[in-house]
Amino acid sequence: MMRRSPQTVFRTLRPLVLASFGLATLAACLPNGQRTSLVPEQRPDVVPAAYQPPSVESAELRNYYRVLQQDLLTRGLLRTDGGGPETPYDADDLAANFEEIAFYNEYAGRGGSGLTGGLSRWSGPVKLVANFGPSVPASQRQRDQGVLESYGARLARVTGHSISTAPKRGNFHVIFAGADDKAYVAEKVRDLLPNLSDSDLHLFVNPPRTHYCFVLAGGPQGAPFDYIRGVALIRAEHPDLVRDSCIHEEVAQGLGLLNDSPRARPSIFNDDDEFAFLTSHDEQLLKMLYDPRLRTGMSADEARPIIRILAREAMGQSL
Repeated sequence: MMRRSPQTVFRTLRPLVLASFGLATLAACLPNGQRTSLVPEQRPDVVPAAYQPPSVESAELRNYYRVLQQDLLTRGLLRTDGGGPETPYDADDLAANFEEIAFYNEYAGRGGSGLTGGLSRWSGPVKLVANFGPSVPASQRQRDQGVLESYGARLARVTGHSISTAPKRGNFHVIFAGADDKAYVAEKVRDLLPNLSDSDLHLFVNPPRTHYCFVLAGGPQGAPFDYIRGVALIRAEHPDLVRDSCIHEEVAQGLGLLNDSPRARPSIFNDDDEFAFLTSHDEQLLKMLYDPRLRTGMSADEARPIIRILAREAMGQSL
């Protein structure tokens, strides 16, 4: 049985106004026989049986998120550089950020920020599986699968933990689905999380527009901080950069870094959307999380002296 609280993390963005963009693909083929006319014959409007045009809802969402991404980029957000001289941090910053991100959850008990009760992480191997709703085109599936595989390999190197991708039968499922995939999402989530509440299932199937990717991860009832399963939902309507950003944040948070902090910088664990991808600061947090000197289920008070040592080691500062 999965315990939902306090292991669910939502990512939201403020509604903003931006310009949309599109992508066109051109293709050509040469006929085997000689044409009798230079004027191409009119072709009937034949739509492949497998193709279903997006609904109005899905098309509107795709445009909304494209506009949102462009506005964020215009304002200098969604950075992919990982930070620089203008975003310094030291061992004390790293230790404080780790404690706030690893031991607190802004959605704990649905009542606001609060202590989670213990350090959460996976003790066994993490096997990431990408699941795609029927509306997701093949080209997008291939791209997102590649991003997830590359990111999983990076997380394995950073944490020293066993993290890999698998075609199926994994324990951390990343579902890429659009508004037209509600039936698929409902069936998939019921299969993966049979004990999920109706309200939480509804959130997966009909997420608010401001909740454009989120993750649920946890352990069995007797050991809720020892993760054995994770499920993330990423909207297929997002443009590439935002989808990639969702992959980075939700998978990392599903490994045990549950919270966001306005003081964490440079970091994706911050609701200001300044950074799109995992930064060197965030890599240090993950490395600390999976250090064997910490113990799954430890309280913040128990872990604090060890966190200080780990942070100073990470930054090359004396103890």
